[in-house]
Amino acid sequence: MEQIKWAANRMPKGDDRELSVMALENVAKARRFHQSFPQYSVTPLARLDRMAAQLGLGGFFVKDESYRFGLNAFKVLGGSFAMARYIAGELGRDVSEMTYDYLTSQKLREEFGQATFFTATDGNHGRGVAWAANKLGQKAVVHMPKGSTKTRFDNIAREGAQVTIEEVNYDDCVRMAAAEAAATPRGVVVQDTAWEGYEEIPAWIMQGYGTMASEAAEQLREAGVDRPTHIFIQAGVGSLAGAVQGYFANLFPENPPTTVVMEAQAADCLYKGAVAADGKPRIVGGDLQTIMAGLACGEPNTISWEILRNHAGFFVSCPDWVAAKGMRMLGAPCKGDPQVVSGESGAVGMGLAAALMEDNTYRELREAIGLGKDSKVLIFSTEGDTDPENYRKVVWNGANPSYQG
Repeated sequence: MEQIKWAANRMPKGDDRELSVMALENVAKARRFHQSFPQYSVTPLARLDRMAAQLGLGGFFVKDESYRFGLNAFKVLGGSFAMARYIAGELGRDVSEMTYDYLTSQKLREEFGQATFFTATDGNHGRGVAWAANKLGQKAVVHMPKGSTKTRFDNIAREGAQVTIEEVNYDDCVRMAAAEAAATPRGVVVQDTAWEGYEEIPAWIMQGYGTMASEAAEQLREAGVDRPTHIFIQAGVGSLAGAVQGYFANLFPENPPTTVVMEAQAADCLYKGAVAADGKPRIVGGDLQTIMAGLACGEPNTISWEILRNHAGFFVSCPDWVAAKGMRMLGAPCKGDPQVVSGESGAVGMGLAAALMEDNTYRELREAIGLGKDSKVLIFSTEGDTDPENYRKVVWNGANPSYQG
């Protein structure tokens, strides 16, 4: 069985200029924007008290994004806010004026007209962009990497986007979307991967993700937890991880939670950067084959990388069995705890927390992180069963077992 690999963050610190992207007032603006949608409601924070006791933790909380806007994943938060910020900029207005009612109105058609939003996706982000474009009367073009599932393709196509599955990996799809947008009148790339010269929209997407982090912080306080001691957050390009890390670093500047950044072992570019420990990002190429489709990205977002290298505690490279274990545990919780239907990219935090607490192979990492009976752990289940067939393979049929009997 493949082992979990890890590195403590010993990278040299940068000037921290990117932390302001996730300033509390920026996140508050994003949240007010999302609240203007009739589909908006705060997604549940599942409190797994019995699971925490079983694992020897002080508390275990799961933000369940399978309820987000009826789309079964959190990604729509980023794409929708970035589109609103882009339209606001084109009109010379503030995003606070970009309410759902205005963006879906005839007045917007007259004042702004129509743009074409291009994106690359494993499924959830593209669906969010397609859904937002559809609701706001805009156009969307979506490219998916090879190996993408028909269910995810169909969900995007249903929102009226032009969608293709390409014979290349995710990072090459990003380059394809960028080239097409550049050649299209009023073409805009909406991607959470930042690179040199493309930083504004990814920063807006990260701020959109901040809505989820800000809801979770509020819900924890309501549950009597002023601040989590540990946050386990998954990373593909790292935008979500950087957004969550950035938000909590701004919320608790004097005493931030310990953040553990988790990646799929097939695409562990952030972990490789942490191992090199020189502060420079690393790239992972190839097909990036993993059940964690949402994390199959080999090139880090440069904005997030800066935030994570300055603030994250640990970088962990997780084999597929970690996510599968998490899916099963959340799907069949301890009696009395709420069930969370969590997809492959959503459940890796549950699987890692359990492996660390139950398996002495990982005792060194457990002790380094400082996990124990006083720990209050927050994880984000970023998607539900967005690939129902694969979800059943793992949860019902035992695919990707975490032990070999």
